[in-house]
Amino acid sequence: MTDDAQTRHGQERCGFIAVIGAPNAGKSTLVNALIGAKVSIVTPKVQTTRNRVLGIMMRGAASQIVFVDTPGLFTPRGGHALEKTMVEAAWQGADDADCVLLIADASRRDALEHNREIIQRLSETAGRRPVFLALNKIDKIPRETLLKTAQKFNELYPFAQTFMISALKEDGLEPMAAALEATLPEGPLLFPEDQISDMPMRMLAAEITREKLFLNLHKELPYGIAVVTESWEESTDAGTGAVAIRQMILTSRDAHKPMILGKGGARIKAVGIAARKELEDILGRRVNLRLFVKVEEKWQHDPARYI
Repeated sequence: MTDDAQTRHGQERCGFIAVIGAPNAGKSTLVNALIGAKVSIVTPKVQTTRNRVLGIMMRGAASQIVFVDTPGLFTPRGGHALEKTMVEAAWQGADDADCVLLIADASRRDALEHNREIIQRLSETAGRRPVFLALNKIDKIPRETLLKTAQKFNELYPFAQTFMISALKEDGLEPMAAALEATLPEGPLLFPEDQISDMPMRMLAAEITREKLFLNLHKELPYGIAVVTESWEESTDAGTGAVAIRQMILTSRDAHKPMILGKGGARIKAVGIAARKELEDILGRRVNLRLFVKVEEKWQHDPARYI
């Protein structure tokens, strides 16, 4: 190693920041905004994020913040394997991180109560790592109410610092990112400087299709489905650079299959068009996306399907 490389190595900082919070607090929206690209799917429905997703952010040339976007924290229903796995994954992400960032929807009237159980769990390991608070969706509430909410949260837990942000409007993110960077331990970068996520493209493609399904389906139906990328074939024609993707949409009930397909196949066609367009934007080439629906009653008991 040269003297210049040794000097740069000694200045490098890299660490994991676990982004936790209740469902629909805006965790994935925040991580996407910080990274400047889509690494996590986002829908208005709770429990959209099912497993931990890494979003990798470079700060200058020598600091790398690895955000761990976790599933929303809630009380699982008895015996529901998928929900238990999601909650366990979220807390595991927090336990393994160098720092924790709690995202709370400040626009909720019951914001503190909605996060009380999470804060109580954090209190069990208080002092082990810095815990920051980000009060999100500040554009939806008066400043006076926001300040009172911040005071109540900090009376319940000694947060290292509190930030008031709007992840959707990307307001207040820079001061927060700078503060998080300051907590990073010294050490070498863990990922290439141009890498923004650890998610394989096959999995991201499945997530994007699942996002479009969530946006097109109603009520409880989305929570009974999963998407699996079964094949990914690169074109042998160098002139097109196209990719052919085959995905299977799994549903746990026979009655759900016609709902996913829609009348005359209209719904699944709309989902496929929306997913294909976004994949083409990401990949920068033509995509041939084929979607199929299969009833698999016990897919929720198979951890390999939790994407």
